[in-house]
Amino acid sequence: MARDYYGILGVQRNAGADEIKRAYRKLARELHPDVNPDEEAQHRFKEVTAAYEVLSDPQKRKIVDMGGDPLDNAAGGGGMRDPFAGFGLGDIMDAFFGAAGGGTRGPRSRVQPGADALIRLRLTLEECLTGVSRELTVDTAILCELCRGSGCAEGTAPEVCETCGGRGEIQAVQRSFLGQVVTARPCPVCRGLGEVIPDPCRQCAGDGRVRSRRTIVAKVPPGVADGMRVRLSGQGEVGPGGGPAGDLYVEVEEQPHTTFERSGADLHCTLRVPMTTAALGAVLPLETLDGVEELELEPGTQHGTELLMSGRGMPKLRQSGRVDGRGDLHVHVDVEVPTRLDARQQELLRELASLRGEDEGGLATTNGKGGGLFSRLRSHRSR
Repeated sequence: MARDYYGILGVQRNAGADEIKRAYRKLARELHPDVNPDEEAQHRFKEVTAAYEVLSDPQKRKIVDMGGDPLDNAAGGGGMRDPFAGFGLGDIMDAFFGAAGGGTRGPRSRVQPGADALIRLRLTLEECLTGVSRELTVDTAILCELCRGSGCAEGTAPEVCETCGGRGEIQAVQRSFLGQVVTARPCPVCRGLGEVIPDPCRQCAGDGRVRSRRTIVAKVPPGVADGMRVRLSGQGEVGPGGGPAGDLYVEVEEQPHTTFERSGADLHCTLRVPMTTAALGAVLPLETLDGVEELELEPGTQHGTELLMSGRGMPKLRQSGRVDGRGDLHVHVDVEVPTRLDARQQELLRELASLRGEDEGGLATTNGKGGGLFSRLRSHRSR
């Protein structure tokens, strides 16, 4: 008994080609194995696909309308063959939505932009302060001087690829339940360019560029810091086919300093002074990045005191490349207590302690109201 192909698709016998196609698309999206893995759905999907294949073919549909079944002998003994053999879900969806057959992309240009390059430059803190101009040796691709980027030997020119006819891609046509499905891939002969070079340049082998070691001058502005990059436009790799060169980035590696630690535009250093100097005060010479300057230490300066020298830090480098003033220098005072005293020094310190009421007996008898050592400790614990 002949199968009811119209009933399988759910359309009337007088349905047009567009109506049949719409009905099939709707059912195929619901029943496709990649969408619905149920065994019954898979069987139903094959029936729907076979019905569409029959009704979309005028000759087979005519057989159905005459009461016959054009698939009676298909796949041996009436079995339905899988119309999706050789197709993936991507090809099917392309057929649904027109991605595969919607026109060619055309050949790509032989001339491509070049890549960026990176080189690291080690600088001292002093060089970061003032900025430098440094000669750098770089190894990059440059324009082939012999062919000027064309890739062709002198007196020759590229020719249209015979394999793809200049389209840059090869199209394959496969028949499916939707009719013809067209797929495209880059031409393996011309690599998608649409043209070939029959006689390549002997210097660049058709690439239009060669590698070369050259020297350039990099100008690093004041205020750069570790990890910052300076961009040199057009100094990177020349592109294939003599395409425009990329950029060269010079990345700064700032070397540690023996005296100063950097925090943005500010500098920090530690100044170690004797106990007597901290107590009496003094004007001390301090080595800064701008030279030796005088630092006034007030009498009674305590350990851990931070003194500020404005404008003695690093330049403040803005994103625009301009310098907007300088940071500060933070001087941290480290008061050193002597560890080795001779007899005379010990005697003098005991005398000083006695005069200040800080000898052992005075400390032991000081009450909480007198402000002595024990009082200060208790006050500290009660805070």
